[in-house]
Amino acid sequence: MTTVEGAVPAGRRGAAGAVRGRRPLAARIVARTGGGAMRVFLVLVALFWLMPSVGLLLSSLRSPQRIAESGWWRVFSEPAQITWDNYSQLLSNGKVMGSLLTTAAITVPATVLVVVIGALAGHAFAWMEFPGRDGWFLGVVGLLVVPVQVALIPVAKLFGAVGLFETTAGVILFHTAFGLPFAVFLLRNFFAEIPRELLEAARLDGAGELRLFLRVVLPLGGPAIASLAIFQFLWVWNDMLIALIFADSGHPPVTVALQQEVRQFGNNIDVLAPGAFLSMVVPLIVFFAFQRQFVSGVMAGAVK
Repeated sequence: MTTVEGAVPAGRRGAAGAVRGRRPLAARIVARTGGGAMRVFLVLVALFWLMPSVGLLLSSLRSPQRIAESGWWRVFSEPAQITWDNYSQLLSNGKVMGSLLTTAAITVPATVLVVVIGALAGHAFAWMEFPGRDGWFLGVVGLLVVPVQVALIPVAKLFGAVGLFETTAGVILFHTAFGLPFAVFLLRNFFAEIPRELLEAARLDGAGELRLFLRVVLPLGGPAIASLAIFQFLWVWNDMLIALIFADSGHPPVTVALQQEVRQFGNNIDVLAPGAFLSMVVPLIVFFAFQRQFVSGVMAGAVK
């Protein structure tokens, strides 16, 4: 019986053999470098990115005298210098602790409003027919390129005229207005990828637009909504520019409160370090709480 190899000309067999000879070598190189070496590289990158957070945590556990004498890495050789006195002083600092509550009072409503309004508008732009739909959506996309700095003075004058300047409600409205274009753009594109057959089947069963949105679109768009909520929460929580201009100076958010501590007490590290770490821990908790939904949303967008 004639084999397939025997039916192939010698020149082609030689070229095929050369290709087969190269592929195992490349595969072995990738397997060797992509195994242990790649894991070591990723661990080093993770440690590099976590180093500032670890340094801030260890600095918040040291006394001001220790911080002035040496770096935070001395904790590993002298663990006895760790103390919780800084956090005790922070808890007794009513201004900084009140600023955390003010930040939460701004961040939570601004995030909820952006997610709710963005989801409703995204569904309308994706699946509802109305005059000028494409033109309105292009206008929303155009708002993505408008920088925040351009609107600071006009919005400040408007808020001053209506009594919203230096109020928590004004900061919430500002963050909501500038978060909506990205929210609508993101959710509209995600909702548009939902199979039309599912929506048509729900309409045949007698579902209206509101029930269709609540029962079909929202459950399928959960990963994208979670991703949007994380981005909006992090942006509002860590904001300083808008809070510095529009927030109440008597009850500032935590970013402004820490900045004021630096300006008034330059060496007040025993309050600054634990305050900065606490302000950083809250976004980390939110991110890890919605980590699965965030990854699902990113992967779904990559696949689509």
